Amino acid sequence: MEESENWACTLPTAERPLRLAEFDALLAGAARHRPTRTRLVLDLEPRPEVVAQAADLAVRETGCCSFFTFELTATGGGLTLAISVPDAQTEVLDALAAR
Repeated sequence: MEESENWACTLPTAERPLRLAEFDALLAGAARHRPTRTRLVLDLEPRPEVVAQAADLAVRETGCCSFFTFELTATGGGLTLAISVPDAQTEVLDALAAR
């Protein structure tokens, strides 16, 4: 199997607009930092429902797009979601950061 095949998104096309809407809802109002071209860090509202939304979305997204790595961190009254991708997938991260 080619390396790029390991990074394919298996989310059915019909479900993609719904998933994008979920990301849009999570990203609304979030401060964004791009420490490297393969990593995006979101500062989210530190509320239990936001934690649950981010965790649920991360789990479902890695189930269909295994190239994503998500790190959800709650500390000191803050909440961050770091999203990382391999070099070959930076365009996907660019598009997510621009939403």
